Amino acid sequence: MPSLLTSRYPRRRRRIPQPVVAYQDVRTRRIPNALSLAIAALGLARIALAAELIDAGYTLAAAVIIFAITLALFQRGAIGGGDAKILTAAALLIGYRELLSFLFLMSLCGGALALATLAAERLDLSLRRFRREAYVSSADQSGRGRVASKRSTAPYGVAVAVAGVITLIAAR
Repeated sequence: MPSLLTSRYPRRRRRIPQPVVAYQDVRTRRIPNALSLAIAALGLARIALAAELIDAGYTLAAAVIIFAITLALFQRGAIGGGDAKILTAAALLIGYRELLSFLFLMSLCGGALALATLAAERLDLSLRRFRREAYVSSADQSGRGRVASKRSTAPYGVAVAVAGVITLIAAR
């Protein structure tokens, strides 16, 4: 029984939107709806072309569950709305058979990305502090009047895109 990810469909067509998602998320910290819809459409087309009803049902059910979970995370402010949409679309494209591998790989990529983002922000802050140290007066050293820094965010679309591409390439 062939998998939903058979070699009948060229892999390069399945990978095209994912690097664009990564680029957009790094550049603007936003994932356009058009990209999420394009990936979801590719996933639905793959499901329709595979013509396996049971696998299609499992994939659709998995995508609905992922959407429900990511929607709850979005409502609590844990992830962005674009991340919730792109994860659901990626679940449709990847299929239920490879979904756990994708989620595991995505969490590893996301952890590495979060550490890199925090390290880059700390390095940037320490360099800024080093450059401004000569200009800081003794009154400014007390910390009064400083604006609280924005909450640190990681462009998690990069982790989704990298894990998606690797999973699609590695799929049987």
